[in-house]
Amino acid sequence: MKKQVKVGDILIGGGAPVSIQSMCNTKTSDAKATLAQIRRLEEAGCEIIRLTVPNEDAVEGFKEVKRHANIPVVADIHFDYRMAIAAMDAGADKIRINPGNIGGEDRVKAVVDKAKECHVPIRVGVNGGSLEKDILEKHGRVTAEGLAESALRNVALLEKYDFDDIVISLKSSDVQMNYDAYRIVHEKSDYPLHIGVTEAGTPSRGKVKSAAGVGALLLAGIGDTMRISLTADPVEEVYFAQELLAAVGLRKNGPNVVSCPTCGRTEVDLEKIATDVERRLADLYRAEQSGALTASTGGHPAGKSIGDLTVAVMGCAVNGPGEAREADFGVACGRGEGLLFAKGEIIRKVKEEDIASELLRLISAGR
Repeated sequence: MKKQVKVGDILIGGGAPVSIQSMCNTKTSDAKATLAQIRRLEEAGCEIIRLTVPNEDAVEGFKEVKRHANIPVVADIHFDYRMAIAAMDAGADKIRINPGNIGGEDRVKAVVDKAKECHVPIRVGVNGGSLEKDILEKHGRVTAEGLAESALRNVALLEKYDFDDIVISLKSSDVQMNYDAYRIVHEKSDYPLHIGVTEAGTPSRGKVKSAAGVGALLLAGIGDTMRISLTADPVEEVYFAQELLAAVGLRKNGPNVVSCPTCGRTEVDLEKIATDVERRLADLYRAEQSGALTASTGGHPAGKSIGDLTVAVMGCAVNGPGEAREADFGVACGRGEGLLFAKGEIIRKVKEEDIASELLRLISAGR
């Protein structure tokens, strides 16, 4: 089991749930804008937020943000070790440094000494663009082995100064290299791992790369905290992280909606129906999570939470109550109509235009 690190009130490693992180793209010096974005990220489900701290103006903004933020705040530091020290004085819950670009060993020691004094954990963050010259020469190019070697070398430097409150990341935009590098460090180190595929790209491409790279790591039992990196509103990173954790069985993110891919047998607009059902169920789930939906209001059909339900939306009888018999509720569609069912038992027939509303009525009533 990985060593456990505490960031604010969030535990990382040691059997704690995989936490979701993101990074603000506002100017840290603009505390008002940064706090507004953090509020949106909190509402989306972000549990740890990171801010860049490149200069003194950013330190002042960071200090103000830290006073008002409701989730742990991490300072992202590159090149200037003094900003790491200043961020810890400003209340940082964790700092992220790359010892390879922070300066000489004396500067790393100064950061470590301050972290020990303030009881602040350090994420050692390594990526392909900042590998040490000798490691590049040794491997001939950026490799998974080189990334792992750099990360473990820099961890050893922190350990040299009697510091072990460490999280490791070693990200690459190459999915296979990313996976291999994390696998190596996972096997060689007991420190918790911050996982992600860096510079994954725009949402359309970035989500695919992240699903492949981060999903593979999670399924292999690798990773203690994560960030999905997208060229987009960071709120999208958080939503997708939740979806990914739910897909690999590590977190609930609402009911499980199963729908078939359609074929020539389909005689309804199944995409529209499935999308409508998914949206309405998401609304029900959010209401339940907020406490607005209770058993007395029909929010726990068949003794289950909305989030524990499996709901099937099937295009024909072939994929109907038979194939989807394990679903709590569902519909099998025919020509312009659908058969509602619960636990494989047919309940009633409804018109195509009423399928979504009638299915939700069935679910809310518990049949």
